[in-house]
Amino acid sequence: MVTAAGKSRQDAQPAFVLHHYPFRETSLVIETFTRDFGRVALVARGARRPKSALRGVLLAFQPLLIGWSGKSELRTLHKAEWQGGYLPLKGQSLICGFYLNELLLKLLPRDDPHDRLFATYQETLAALAGDGSHAEILRRFEKSLLRELGYALTLDLDVDSGQPVAAERRYVYIIERGPVARNGATQRNEVELSGQTLIDMQSDLYTSTVTQQQSKALMRMLINHYLGNQVLHTRSLLRDLQQL
Repeated sequence: MVTAAGKSRQDAQPAFVLHHYPFRETSLVIETFTRDFGRVALVARGARRPKSALRGVLLAFQPLLIGWSGKSELRTLHKAEWQGGYLPLKGQSLICGFYLNELLLKLLPRDDPHDRLFATYQETLAALAGDGSHAEILRRFEKSLLRELGYALTLDLDVDSGQPVAAERRYVYIIERGPVARNGATQRNEVELSGQTLIDMQSDLYTSTVTQQQSKALMRMLINHYLGNQVLHTRSLLRDLQQL
């Protein structure tokens, strides 16, 4: 929608708040993840005022319907409505939720729509509010995120020989290529995995302790590569709590 003043305007867009920080005296800048527009930065004018209706609405991990206007990189929020239906994240699940948000903030470009990733994010928040394994939930999200960004993992084939991965063999994973049968020492930018771990990851099965450990090492290596010099602060918290 375009207003008479020529400014782009959007209404009733499903969204989540990823992060916010103070802007001027009474406002906030909020980084949102929207269903149809991807990551969008908005100014919430007056949101820091004690009586602002937005103070109790612009919360992380809660589904919103938002509207905004403007064509610049920083647009103006004009409406936000809480949609309800999500249990609050607590304890370790809360830290895992912040980890998801930090991944999206640092890896997802602004104004780059990913409706499938938005649905995956919703499903992941619901899973974190339940009783599932945090590590398993995060591995699935990390895989989906990299796939949506164009960095899908090859897990079922030896990329050198073209042969299916064999459960009993050992492989190294080469960034931006995939697994190859182990031949000699593992290099600094490679992770060694069993064929069974690769097969398990292809099927999103993380019941094996070995698969849990090796998949964590693989995803950490890949995400570090795509982050470049950026640091994930929530990962440090999770590491300190020995949850990842």
